[in-house]
Amino acid sequence: MEVLGIDIGGSGIKGAIVDTFKGAFVGERLRIETPQPAKPEPVADVVGRIVRHFSWKGPIGCTFPAVVQHGITRTAANVDDEWIDTDAQALFRAATGNPVLVLNDADAAGIAELQFGAGKDQRGLVVILTLGTGVGSAFFIDGVLIPNTEFGHLIIRGKDAEDRTSDRGRQENGYSWRKWGKYLSEHLRYIEALFTPDIFIIGGGVSKKYDKFIPHISCATKIVPAQLRNRAGIIGAAIAARELVQPSYCVQSEEASTTLPL
Repeated sequence: MEVLGIDIGGSGIKGAIVDTFKGAFVGERLRIETPQPAKPEPVADVVGRIVRHFSWKGPIGCTFPAVVQHGITRTAANVDDEWIDTDAQALFRAATGNPVLVLNDADAAGIAELQFGAGKDQRGLVVILTLGTGVGSAFFIDGVLIPNTEFGHLIIRGKDAEDRTSDRGRQENGYSWRKWGKYLSEHLRYIEALFTPDIFIIGGGVSKKYDKFIPHISCATKIVPAQLRNRAGIIGAAIAARELVQPSYCVQSEEASTTLPL
């Protein structure tokens, strides 16, 4: 089934039609610069432009970098404060004329990685961290998403963890890979102490430089890089939005007889 996925970021808003059974784009991706300041109405206008570009009629999955509760954006850590308590789902539905599902951007990336990437067929407790402007997180237990975990905002030594462990923090503070690895290790061990995950999946733009920082990571849990990288948000949003027309759908694993809930 094909669904339009849209990924809203601080610098760009990206969209593509996704084959949700293959986890692949159908045709080319479109990217439009994020309006500055990124207030709700201008962002909704760009979402509408993307939908018109694809002449799309049907379900749309849309990510947003904030806590999203039943389509309402509850936080604004790295976006304009006007988004706090905005009904983003209703806003985007009005802008596109289509049914829209809005979810946290890291949760969307996690959905894609568990079905088609580094977490495929991984059981137990999976934690995905996306390291970019901030630190997004996705948390799964036996394939079931626990939404809006926001592990980037854990307080470590008096500061939000993402101030040190985001890729933005690494660059702005001038950390070497070794020093950044020390802070990232501290962040990972804090999560280990709370939940004892079976695996960490590291995503975000910096994941393509995985070999530079992984030698400096020290924690007990297995760590692997994300596979879908900048496609994950779009693909995961599209998979989630499939629920708009196929409620309670379960994906059949190709290698096993068990079903993996979305």
